[in-house]
Amino acid sequence: MDNTTTEPQAATTGATVDIARILHAIPHRYPFLMIDRVVEVVRDRSAIGIKNVSVNESFFQGHFPGHPVMPGVLIIESMAQTAAVLVVGTLGPEAAGGLVYFMSIEAAKFRRPVHPGDQLRIHVTKDRSRGNVWKFSAVARVDGVSVAEATYAAMIMDRAAER
Repeated sequence: MDNTTTEPQAATTGATVDIARILHAIPHRYPFLMIDRVVEVVRDRSAIGIKNVSVNESFFQGHFPGHPVMPGVLIIESMAQTAAVLVVGTLGPEAAGGLVYFMSIEAAKFRRPVHPGDQLRIHVTKDRSRGNVWKFSAVARVDGVSVAEATYAAMIMDRAAER
């Protein structure tokens, strides 16, 4: 068996999706890659992503000097990137590298600030999908405590279709 066959299967059986497979699955790169690992993918159902929040993140330079807080929109982005890994794990290798566009973000709530040294655990659940439109619910937690939640919809586009 070649790696092309085994990687997507591993991603859909609950195995950890490491950074190399995340980089293969989604097009995001530094400084906009907001997940470090996906520790669980239940095909067509849910995923748990990990974001290790480091003081070296570029956004901390201005948000806020002397009191670094991860911007809420970037927590939402980490939810979307975790969902994108779920989509690739569900659809298979042909979906890898596809572009994901937000269509809506609803019921976003920010419960407490996220600081350098925190580890976000992003729990994403697929609510439904129809064609290339998917809807998700997500909760981000630090040490088991909810820090943010949202419901959002996204459209998955093939890069070739974009051109």
